[in-house]
Amino acid sequence: MRRSDREQSLEFALSLIDRCTFGVLSISTGEKTPYCLPLSLVRVENRLYFHCAKQGRKVDLLQENPRVCVAFVGASQPEYVERGNMFTDYFQSALVTGTAARVTDDQEKVLALRALCNKLTPQAMTGDRFERAIASSLQVTDVWRIEMEEVTGKAKLHK
Repeated sequence: MRRSDREQSLEFALSLIDRCTFGVLSISTGEKTPYCLPLSLVRVENRLYFHCAKQGRKVDLLQENPRVCVAFVGASQPEYVERGNMFTDYFQSALVTGTAARVTDDQEKVLALRALCNKLTPQAMTGDRFERAIASSLQVTDVWRIEMEEVTGKAKLHK
């Protein structure tokens, strides 16, 4: 990291990942242009999970090139600072590099989907809603895990 004064702790980065409702996944296409897309992700221990369709460009690329990078931005506040006459951006971010793999075990898929729903729609996790949704969609839903191999956090905070 070039600006070591902005480097944050692992705890900071993990907390930011847990707060963010989405991250941007970058996948190699094997050519000069990477493929990047926003995804809803959830962290369970040292893994990130996301769900998607069973077919498509993302799935094809992940099967060919499972090494990925995910960027999370927790805050961005551009400002003009009179003292110093400068334009700046106060931000918080985390980067994860790792390897993606399709989840094939139904128990792990349900665990990941439950964690994702608890994170994104906790108010809807009442009664048997989740179980009914799983019963109707588990077999047509793909779940992928990313083993987090490197996690870094960076921020420029107000002083």
